[in-house]
Amino acid sequence: MLVPLAGSVALAVLLGVAAFVIVNRDDDKGRGQSQECAGGELAVRVVAAPDIAPAVSAVAQRYNAAKPAAGGKCVRVGVQAQSAPSVANALAGSGLTAGRTDADLWIPDSRMWLDLMRARGAKPPAAEDSIAASPIVLAASRDSVEGLRRTLGEPSWAQVAAAADVTDPDGLAKQVRVVTLDPRQNAAGLGAALAAAGVLRAGGKEDRLIGALKQLSRSLAGSPESLLASLDVKSRRAPVGVATEQGVWNFNTRQKPASPVVPLYPQEGTVSLDYPLVFTATDATAKGAAKGFAAELSDAAGQKVIRDHGFRTPDGKGGAALAENAGFAAEPPKALAAPDAKAAAALTQSWSRLNLGTRLLALFDVSGTMALPVPGAGADRMRVISRIGTEGLRLFPPDSEIGVWEFSTHLDGQGTDHREMVPVGPLAEKVGGVLRKDLLAGRLAEVRARPTGDTGLNDTIAAAYERMTEDYRADKINTILVLTDGAGNDDPDGGLSDEEVVRKLKEQYDPAKPVSILIIAFGPDAPKGRARMDAIASATGGELFIVKDVLQVRKIFVESMKRRICAPHCEG
Repeated sequence: MLVPLAGSVALAVLLGVAAFVIVNRDDDKGRGQSQECAGGELAVRVVAAPDIAPAVSAVAQRYNAAKPAAGGKCVRVGVQAQSAPSVANALAGSGLTAGRTDADLWIPDSRMWLDLMRARGAKPPAAEDSIAASPIVLAASRDSVEGLRRTLGEPSWAQVAAAADVTDPDGLAKQVRVVTLDPRQNAAGLGAALAAAGVLRAGGKEDRLIGALKQLSRSLAGSPESLLASLDVKSRRAPVGVATEQGVWNFNTRQKPASPVVPLYPQEGTVSLDYPLVFTATDATAKGAAKGFAAELSDAAGQKVIRDHGFRTPDGKGGAALAENAGFAAEPPKALAAPDAKAAAALTQSWSRLNLGTRLLALFDVSGTMALPVPGAGADRMRVISRIGTEGLRLFPPDSEIGVWEFSTHLDGQGTDHREMVPVGPLAEKVGGVLRKDLLAGRLAEVRARPTGDTGLNDTIAAAYERMTEDYRADKINTILVLTDGAGNDDPDGGLSDEEVVRKLKEQYDPAKPVSILIIAFGPDAPKGRARMDAIASATGGELFIVKDVLQVRKIFVESMKRRICAPHCEG
């Protein structure tokens, strides 16, 4: 539901108690139990997020040494580090341990995971008091901070999103490389995305959010540690990442990099991970014992141990670990409103939809009217459309599957109005010894209008739709992109009428296997053909775009990404 359980995690869960780290085990097998423990031992099993597990284990070691008792048994606390999404999967009813967990007490890094479970119909236990907090920050190598400040100004979610916006490759992205964590698997990645989303929406820049999310999916780090390590890699673009304040402290303390990582606090404010207590024990005695240990985590001594591990207390108080001379703020940063469950669920769903692969067939109009000049452009319509195509196609990632047809009338024999220029396939795949992306660029540079050709638009779209439906890929967004001068169908030798092609498309369209048609029309004839081209696009849940210049293609790219989120039920 959230993230598939990895094989190793599944094995650890199935092993149950054997996978737990029993803290401060008594090695003297002959030592007798105290009078209070005459009834044997009661194991309290705690599952904690990996970052806070060492602190919880340290508290458990001291707790076990005091030999607490419950129900006539000696309580022994064991602590296991486990990622919150894998525990949430089990509790929510997915994975190998659907609907259960072997823990008596769960300490996730954020109650956002429980919010996500509820938003998706699950009924997890309630999250109770928090035992720690760690603000989500931007992070950079100390050696690069000065350069980053010159480029970005004061650190902010808005500026980082601008640097990550795939639709603005000539902006801040030329100087800054943004690295993040998968929001479906990491609370810091999710919290950062939600913080940025809130700031951008408030500023009326939601389009930038879509472009940033798309780009960030290509620059994910595998783990918080690998992200922080990558910040010291020298490159022409200064790297900046997303982390928790505690994660920065932990990395610097354990790895001791030559150029330590510095936390940068976004000027708009931020959200914090809150480490709530979630009691999952079903047995009353075990639950009471778990609550006894939880009280130890919340008392003054337990809170000091937690602060000594780089965390803040729930009210924002830091300890000696978060030293100001190491770049940490003495006071907690300004807090943004905590994201609600619906926002978190919508963002993770959007992330998944945006990152479905692309399978696209582009249809280029090469009819006679494409040879007409474009006033003020210094080129004919064919050249302008070719530039639009080149600009648009270069925004797609290397794992996209793209192909190109050209169309006019009778291009491939009598009655066949289209001709395949490049077959659909991965951009990184070689075709005849040449990478498909290079082959596409070459073909688009060479394409020319056919002086005597008419526009067999309807027959071409019908043929393309049949092909893409037959070759449908469920793991990708399947799209037909038409680039034309907007005159619509002009086929004096017959073929499908406007009404016939729309009816045919409506009959073939399958919401379970959606193939959408997007049409980009350019030129003075485009407004005249709006009604019929819009009918064609709408028949498949697609859209018509009439553009005036090449730069509008970036806006269209954002619009097409938005449609990934709503497809196949988009409106407008």
